Amino acid sequence: MYENDNRIVLTLDAGGTNFIFSAIQGNRAITPPFHLPAVPNDINGCLDALLKGFNHLIGAIGQQPTAISFAFPGPADYKHGIIGDLPNFPAFRGGIALGPFLEHHFKLPVFIENDGNLFAYGEALSGALPLINHSLQEKGNPTRYQNLIGLTLGTGFGAGVVVDKRLLNGDNNCGGDVWLMRNKKYPDFIAEESVSIRGILRIYKELSHEKTERATPKEIYDIAEGKLDGNPKAAIAAFHELGEIAGNVIAGVLNIVDGIVVIGGGLFGAEKYILPSILTELHSELHSFRGTRFPCVQMRVFNWENPAERELFLQSETQTVYIPRSNETVPYQHEKKTAIMRCKNDTSHSIMLGAYAFALNNIDSAK
Repeated sequence: MYENDNRIVLTLDAGGTNFIFSAIQGNRAITPPFHLPAVPNDINGCLDALLKGFNHLIGAIGQQPTAISFAFPGPADYKHGIIGDLPNFPAFRGGIALGPFLEHHFKLPVFIENDGNLFAYGEALSGALPLINHSLQEKGNPTRYQNLIGLTLGTGFGAGVVVDKRLLNGDNNCGGDVWLMRNKKYPDFIAEESVSIRGILRIYKELSHEKTERATPKEIYDIAEGKLDGNPKAAIAAFHELGEIAGNVIAGVLNIVDGIVVIGGGLFGAEKYILPSILTELHSELHSFRGTRFPCVQMRVFNWENPAERELFLQSETQTVYIPRSNETVPYQHEKKTAIMRCKNDTSHSIMLGAYAFALNNIDSAK
């Protein structure tokens, strides 16, 4: 959407360990990534790192940028740029006015959002959604999709929702927060307890009965693949359970937000074990007390990563029906469809593109 825009936006990928700074112009990075330690336990050290990183970018591009825009963990009052009590950033306890601090120092507009929202925004404007609509056009299918649900599977269960190219923030900056939806298997717990790195490690330990603590989901994946000693059945089951819980959440969201589903995040590297369980859940049925059976979502869900299913999704299902008491016909879209797919960009890159578009859209809307 902003491929030919000459404005430059400074962005940041803010993790609990490292800050990675980039400058974006025309939807592409124009500087090499610049890495600095995050200093999460010391507010002055953290703020100094932010100033150093953005100053480095300004020196590298040799001109004044249009804005600063980046993802930062919540809870936060993103609209006012205030970061709240973060478990992995103890320095921000009590609330820190990070956006106003940066605006005051750099004399630039500053935009902060959570990574799930910016991931969804980047995929909606420059990733999955344009790809799907271009593919439909090539097939001569008149259908176009405007809505997207973006999910990230990693340290936590992140998400964002874009409706008609507009990010769903919500009145309290809570739009798209799926991490605390009810866990299907453990109803008194949040979904993120299963859909997260800690969930994979916990489930594997419970099923394998190993005494040794596994350090990373990559180890669990390698066990599933037979590349590392361990319990492969327990490893595969851990990823399957993550997919089941995530699929149940996605079904609930799809019945409110009718759109394309795109998934990213480090854990989705185990897609071969996760996606089938998600799809099984999305293809499941519910019942009424009268014995009627209903699909758990109203639309038919296609796996974009399967070439045969992708072709079926792209086919036009439009028919014509006669207007009563006339010889005229009107089009009838008799089958409802959606697709689920992996992100078309690297997750971090999608967040970066989302941050870029988010800043420019806010600036243009204010004119």
